[in-house]
Amino acid sequence: MKAELLSPAGSWEGMEAAFLAGADAVYIGGKNFGARAYANNLEDERMAEAIDYAHIHEKKLYLTVNTLLKDAELENRLFQYLAPLYERGLDAVIVQDLGVLSFIRENFPLLPIHASTQMAVTGAGGAAYLRKLGVTRVVTARELSLNEIRTIHDTADVEIESFIHGALCYSYSGMCLFSSILGGRSGNRGRCAQPCRLPYDVYENGKRLNSKEDKYLLSPKDMCTIELLPEILRGGVYSLKIEGRMKKPEYAAGVTRIYRKYLDMALTSPETFSVSEDDYRELAALYQRDGFSRGYYQVHNGKEMMAVKNQKLAEKKGCLREENTRALYEKLAREFVGKSSPVGIEGSLHLKEGEPSLFTVKCREASVSVSGEPAQRAVKQPLSEERIKAQLRKTGATPFSFKNPGIMMEGELFLPMQSLNELRRRGLEELEKELLKTYRRKPPVPAGRAEEKPGVGSCKLSLYVSVETREQLSEALKRKEVSGIYVDCSMTAGNSLFAGAEKLLREVQNAGKECYLSLPYIVRGDTLEKEKNTLKELADAGLDGYLVRNLESWALLKKLGLERKAVLDYVVYSFNNRAESFWEHEGVKRQTVPLELNERELHRRYNSGSEMIIYGRYPMMISAQCLLKTAGKCSGRDGRAELADRYGQRFPVKCFCSFCYNVIYNSIPTGLLKESQSVKNLGPGSLRMAFTTENAKETGEMIALFAGVYLYHQKNPQNVPEFTKGHFKRGVE
Repeated sequence: MKAELLSPAGSWEGMEAAFLAGADAVYIGGKNFGARAYANNLEDERMAEAIDYAHIHEKKLYLTVNTLLKDAELENRLFQYLAPLYERGLDAVIVQDLGVLSFIRENFPLLPIHASTQMAVTGAGGAAYLRKLGVTRVVTARELSLNEIRTIHDTADVEIESFIHGALCYSYSGMCLFSSILGGRSGNRGRCAQPCRLPYDVYENGKRLNSKEDKYLLSPKDMCTIELLPEILRGGVYSLKIEGRMKKPEYAAGVTRIYRKYLDMALTSPETFSVSEDDYRELAALYQRDGFSRGYYQVHNGKEMMAVKNQKLAEKKGCLREENTRALYEKLAREFVGKSSPVGIEGSLHLKEGEPSLFTVKCREASVSVSGEPAQRAVKQPLSEERIKAQLRKTGATPFSFKNPGIMMEGELFLPMQSLNELRRRGLEELEKELLKTYRRKPPVPAGRAEEKPGVGSCKLSLYVSVETREQLSEALKRKEVSGIYVDCSMTAGNSLFAGAEKLLREVQNAGKECYLSLPYIVRGDTLEKEKNTLKELADAGLDGYLVRNLESWALLKKLGLERKAVLDYVVYSFNNRAESFWEHEGVKRQTVPLELNERELHRRYNSGSEMIIYGRYPMMISAQCLLKTAGKCSGRDGRAELADRYGQRFPVKCFCSFCYNVIYNSIPTGLLKESQSVKNLGPGSLRMAFTTENAKETGEMIALFAGVYLYHQKNPQNVPEFTKGHFKRGVE
């Protein structure tokens, strides 16, 4: 069995420390496009040097390009950014954006691609689909159990990378807009402000459920799986990933060192595997929030995974622990920071009077020889072997260290120290070139820009609505302005997931409207796979399509030949025109205009094949955790709650127990009412109103209000409720 220990590197020092502590590979970001924009990321030239450093030490370096890219970034900057690193031998790039994936496959065909956890891959279907696109490794969603990971390993022909230690997000990665909507700092752009680490209260029917002490309801404990390493390996995980690019080099070194020790133990003697209390305490001293959890590998969710107490108060009470942590960091700094493991080399120097001096040096499979100034017969002080060896061992700033250089010298000879130093310098320089030669690639040839298409479509717009309750559906059915309805699958669940779907389909069709089924935000296990016959039957019965919210759903529809029935929701991102073109070529019915692009950026996008959401509470988080369960009020049935922040803002929460996830919605609906002409100028193919928490009266009033402005050209409507414009004006960084 083989495995890779993958450590975070938020800086050059972090990379050195991680490698010295035993990492097989590091993941690291440059100044562009990474999911940790505020880490001490490397400049481009330094990144190229880091690739060489890794390879000289027989390690690997993976570059993070795991954010959504805007058109100008993708078309004007990405090639120039990646090209020198590709030539240097970059081991892999980690991506989130399918437009980026498509671009890399086209321009850098030999560069391995790893699918980021930001893609929220939760099953074998999504993993297998990405494999067909050329992805060599999938970083699984953190929320998966070991059994689910094993299924992916056994079913999809792709390497598995999973997190084993560090911080957990409350939301599924790639499905969080909390920081983005509240402050314009998007997690999808590497700039998350971590509002999940702030205090909140949870309410049900107006009653607060949490105690005054338990206010950090969205703050998971860090995961520590040191005791689960044998099980993780048996689960099919090849690359074991430590989180922490925002943390210090000492942290990377300390955590890596301990996991190196126990990963080796799990690989060589799993039957006697055990973790010492001292090592566990050291991991806790390095960093933790109110203790550790084992993540989601053995549990689905629960309060025991959450750090609900006030961490600042806990830190004040833990002065001794703080002193221990400081001492530990100082010790790790002395051992690992600013240091590197020398690369052992062998060499020999052959000196013969009147003939060019010959210096041969070897490392692993590489061997080079360089010649220099001839040695002369010594008149006064002949060179000694020890003097020559001492000079050759002065390898200086190079990564090399001589084991025991051999000296072959015939007679009493003399060679100037300057000549000997030059011989050593050239030899080591040539050896480094030889070692790195196998990693080098030919310069890539730009494949050209994304295809040009007209950006503005027809001005005749159809209005669609998505509903999540029976009363919302009833109102939508009455409205002649509504062309089609997306019915949430939570409304169809009974003995099976889609038990009531055909009845609802007939009801919508009888009202003369198109009918779509909104599939779950998250698909786990065989939830959807076992319904594949029903999906096909509904399509045959006249269902107009499916609203797709993840790669699992898309992969299944594609396998069933139903790709032209797929409407991609906003979480299946088409942030740039390459992504939009990618999905168009895949044959989808239509896409959804990205929520995080502003008006100016949307003017550059091809919107005619996309639907634009003009009203609705944006989902801020999709979480495997349950706020009601955290508060000890889980009923096992779909439910509602409210999350209140420090300023009294109330965020509606829906608990979808059928699929075991929570959705936290924005406190204020987005409504692009006054912006109707600006929206039309963008040329979307259709419009959507997304109803979530509204009652029948509110649903009817909103449809009438927006239809009046968008379809009947009414001006200056009265009694307009409070709306936010979302990112339509400001956008994200």
